[in-house]
Amino acid sequence: MADTTKGSNAFDSSNFILFLLRYWKPLATLSLIAAIVSSVASFMVREKYLSTVVMFPANSNSISKSLLTEDVTGKNDISGFGEEEQAEQMLQILNSDEIRWKVIEKYDLINHYRIKDDEKFKLTKLYKMYESNITYKRTEFQSVRVDVLDFNPDTAAMIANDIAALLDSARNRMQQERARQGLRIIEEEFYKEVSYIQSMKDSLIMLGALGVHDYEKQIEMISQEYYKALANNNTVGAKKLEDKMEILGKYGAVQTALAFQLDYETERLVLLRSKYEETKADANQSMTYKFIVNNAYPSEKKAYPIRWLIVVLSVLGTFLLSVLVLVVLENYKRYVQQASA
Repeated sequence: MADTTKGSNAFDSSNFILFLLRYWKPLATLSLIAAIVSSVASFMVREKYLSTVVMFPANSNSISKSLLTEDVTGKNDISGFGEEEQAEQMLQILNSDEIRWKVIEKYDLINHYRIKDDEKFKLTKLYKMYESNITYKRTEFQSVRVDVLDFNPDTAAMIANDIAALLDSARNRMQQERARQGLRIIEEEFYKEVSYIQSMKDSLIMLGALGVHDYEKQIEMISQEYYKALANNNTVGAKKLEDKMEILGKYGAVQTALAFQLDYETERLVLLRSKYEETKADANQSMTYKFIVNNAYPSEKKAYPIRWLIVVLSVLGTFLLSVLVLVVLENYKRYVQQASA
């Protein structure tokens, strides 16, 4: 008995088609109204045009590594394409405030998007509209795609191409700032080393004026001549050689140490000079960090709104909601009738 009552209270889905035929007029009327309203609304929405730039990140990280440093592995090839890491870095730079504000200021997007000056949260609205109209994403091929929607097809194309250009300026600016800091450090060390080496050269010149040029060779040769002079009873020559040996004994160790240290410091100066030139190139030169696959161009056909889709979804949503409401009302009527019986 309980099962019979339960079944009588539930809506019989097997008669759904009959249910639709019973209420076809209100359903058709509501769907028609939804179609008319959505059609009118879709024509009130401002049309937008889509322009797209597709680019690959470059493999190189800096000018010096690409051009001035020997690279036997080929990882810093200036013509090489970047991988996932470089693509993610590119996306992060594209989403930076630096690029966003340059685009906003150049194209006066506050007025372009019809945002009033007296709006309470106008910057929040501006950012939301910017993010909804300008999007970046990484493709499955490790390239980066820049999509720009705008009311004017020419403006959409110009914004997309400008963003691609701003990518290089933003990245060059960041790398040059850091490189200039490093340049000041390496430049100071380089000129300190130059001054230090020059002081050692001056000291060696002074020792050379005293006759100390190469202690080990000189002491060997003078010793041989000294013993020859003694063997030949050449006391005058031996005395002169003794004086030279005395000078060599006094300054020879200093000359040897200076000569050894000069060789070491000269090698260090070569390394510092190489690093100085690399850092100087990074600090003062600019390069592109992308490969453009497709530049943006003005679209001939609007991309938004898709009016037929708006109408279809509106009609379908209205139809389903109407059916749901009628089902609830039908079940409610049956419940009231059974309760009053």
